[in-house]
Amino acid sequence: MKAVVVTNFGGPEYLSYQDIEVPKFNEDEVLIQVVKTSVNFADIKQRYGKKGGKLPFVPGLDAAGYVVEIGANVSNLTVGQRVIAFTKGGSYAEYAVASHKLVYPIPDELDFETAAACPIVSFLSYRLLHNIARIEEGESVLVHAAAGGVGTTATQLAKLMGASKVIGTVGHPDKIKTALENGADHVICYEQEDFAAKVNELTNGLGVDIILDSIAGAVTENSFNCLAPFGRLVHFGNSSGHVGNIKTVDLHASCRSVLGYSLGTTRQKRPELQRETAQKVIPYLVNKQLKIAVGHRFPLKDAASAHLLVENRLNKGKIILDVLN
Repeated sequence: MKAVVVTNFGGPEYLSYQDIEVPKFNEDEVLIQVVKTSVNFADIKQRYGKKGGKLPFVPGLDAAGYVVEIGANVSNLTVGQRVIAFTKGGSYAEYAVASHKLVYPIPDELDFETAAACPIVSFLSYRLLHNIARIEEGESVLVHAAAGGVGTTATQLAKLMGASKVIGTVGHPDKIKTALENGADHVICYEQEDFAAKVNELTNGLGVDIILDSIAGAVTENSFNCLAPFGRLVHFGNSSGHVGNIKTVDLHASCRSVLGYSLGTTRQKRPELQRETAQKVIPYLVNKQLKIAVGHRFPLKDAASAHLLVENRLNKGKIILDVLN
């Protein structure tokens, strides 16, 4: 089969499009013919060796396609089903393997592009808002990196869950339009102005109830300057590469909370929670209440070009890799 393989830790030049063997699967897994897959920031970190692993390997976390073979112990899936999945061993390939616990049937009404774009961004956004931040009707939300895949999805879901106001931040003025098109009420370019001061201005000095932070570093630290009493800051990534320092004095008296979340840890340790999330998210997609913003499409062989977009922070919305033509 054709696949993209990371041959060495480092830049996108180490992504090689080549022929490899179809992966083997065990009795609790299924083999999926991949129609489309997506590019996630975690793929770049993995390529640089920041997430461990052995060389060579196929990157990719999720896929949409058809079940073509099933393990002996699998009873909840059938050959020929259209599915989305969190894969084992990478998804930048014509075939991928996944545990049956992390495979979710999708209806015919859901096209493969939306299906491929949705697993990481929609499952993550739903859990961040509903399960971790426990959003309540009428609360305000600040979404950092609001023009990215998670940012655009979380903005829409926050509105669907009853947020009164969603404010986004972006790193470049060119991304403001994307964030606004996906439902943000206001968008702040944090490279041009102090986002915390602007948030306080937009909320009449009250601050926001929920902050979704995937950047870390100085962005996390400044977020406390606009987090309302009883507010929750949910930290779920560190795309800046820097560590943010949190002061305990900023927490107890104001009744504010800092919460951490990892979709990867959830997949590994509590995969059953993902099925619950799928049952909530997929209807939003089928009914077109939630639209995954797809900004870029590449054939599988051009995965290196897709990675360059992400590394240079030029992507808007999700990036899709077309595998099966």
